[in-house]
Amino acid sequence: MQMSISKSDAKKLQKLRLKASRKDQYKRFTRTKAGNFFYTLFLVVFGLYSILPMIYCIITSFKPLDELLVFPPRFYVVSPTPSNYLTLPSLLDNLAVPLSRYAFNSIFVSVVTTFFHILVASAAAFVLAKTDIKGKKIIFTVIQMSLLYNAYTLEIPRYLIYSTLGMIDTYLVYILPAIPSSMGVFLMKQFMDTNVPDPLIEAARIDGAGSFRIYWQIAMPIVKPAWLTLTLFSFRDMWSIVPGGTIFSEELKTLPFAASTIASGGIARQGCAMAVTVIMMIPPILVYLISQRSVTQTMSSAGIK
Repeated sequence: MQMSISKSDAKKLQKLRLKASRKDQYKRFTRTKAGNFFYTLFLVVFGLYSILPMIYCIITSFKPLDELLVFPPRFYVVSPTPSNYLTLPSLLDNLAVPLSRYAFNSIFVSVVTTFFHILVASAAAFVLAKTDIKGKKIIFTVIQMSLLYNAYTLEIPRYLIYSTLGMIDTYLVYILPAIPSSMGVFLMKQFMDTNVPDPLIEAARIDGAGSFRIYWQIAMPIVKPAWLTLTLFSFRDMWSIVPGGTIFSEELKTLPFAASTIASGGIARQGCAMAVTVIMMIPPILVYLISQRSVTQTMSSAGIK
C-alpha cells in the first residue's frame, strides 16, 4: 500500500534535505578545533618572529655595559637600567649641534614632504581618473613604467639637477624630490577608479561644482583610506632618510645621522645607539596605528583594475 505525501510535507522534506546537505558541506570545509589551534599558533609564532628585531632593540637599550659585552648576545636583560637613555643628553652635548636640531629637521622634513606628497599624488590621480584630458592613458603608462627604475640608477642625473638648481645643502634637496611619486599616483588612481562613482562626479558638476571643489570636498573624503596609506609610507621613508652627498651642513642633517654617529662609537655605545633607535621608532609606530585599517583596503582596491 503506497502512502501519499502532501505538498506541504514534500516541501518540509526538501528543506530538511537541503539543511542536511549544507551542514555536511559546512563540516567539510570548516577547520576543526585542532586546525584552528595550529593555525593560530602558526600566526603567533611568525608574528613574534617578525617583530624580533624590534624586541631585541628595546631590550638592548636597557642593558648595562657588562651585559652588552656578553657573547653570544642574549635576548633578555638581567639588570635593566635606564642609564642609556639618561646619558644621551650629556653624550650628544659633544656634537656640533644639539639633538633638538636633528629632531626638528627630521620632523619638519617628514611632515612637510608627506603633506605635499599626498596633495600632489591625489590631485594627479584625480585628473587621470575622473577627467577627460587627452593622452591620460599614455601619461599613466609612463607613470607605470617609471616604477621599473631603481632609485640608485638615477643618483648621478639627480645630483646634476640638484646642483644646477642650487638645491645642494638646503631643505629643498630633502623635500622636492620626494613630492612626486609614481607609486603614490598609481595607488590613488586605482582607488579612485574603484571607489569614486562617475555619477556622483557628474551630479556635482550639474550642481555647479568646479573641478577643485569636486576633488577636495567629494573625492578626498571618499579616498581617505588611500591617502592614509600614503601618509604611512611617505612618513616612514622621510623619517629614516639620511643625507648622502647632498647635505654637508651639520645644522641640516636629520636624526638618523645622529643615531649613526652614536653607533659609530663601538660596542660601548651600543646601548645608547639602541636607545636612540627606540626613540626614533615611536613616531612611525604612532602613524601606523592611525592608518593601519586603511592599508589593506587600499592595497586590495589597487589591484582590482
